[in-house]
Amino acid sequence: MKKFLLLSIVILVAFSCKSDKKEESKPAIETTVYYLIRHAEKDRTTTDEDPNLTEIGLKRANNWAEIFKDIKIDHIYSTDYKRTQQTAAPVASAKNLEILSYDPSHLYNDDFKNSTKGKTVLIVGHSNTTPVFVNTIIEKQEHQQMDDKDNGKLFIVTIKNDTTAVEIKNYN
Repeated sequence: MKKFLLLSIVILVAFSCKSDKKEESKPAIETTVYYLIRHAEKDRTTTDEDPNLTEIGLKRANNWAEIFKDIKIDHIYSTDYKRTQQTAAPVASAKNLEILSYDPSHLYNDDFKNSTKGKTVLIVGHSNTTPVFVNTIIEKQEHQQMDDKDNGKLFIVTIKNDTTAVEIKNYN
């Protein structure tokens, strides 16, 4: 009986101390997701260079909040224009996040890459900056300037380790 008890203890200790080398050697898969949209419909009846959104634009901005409702967002970036800020505002409010500003002339620099790595990020831009931002991330010139009436295109750029994929959805 003593031998059985001693053998049981030895087996128990041996199995409890065993480490699974396979699990330790697996590299962590880090995923970064960028959701890029253009601002909603702007007021074209004004000569103001920084117009507000129209009623339709405000409805679209609220619709973006509904689209992103079940998606965890870590950061929201927008240019400093009223129309982009107003487009981002409903999502930021729903997610209780601050809207961070970015300079569209310095897209996807090292600071931005490092601060968003492994995160899920919404970026609100313009017809000419959103496709450029996507192209800069993927390091290819695949996406052209958006039509001025296209306010419902969503670019989803997913980076898993060194693999990048782009998905485009239309909410027009």
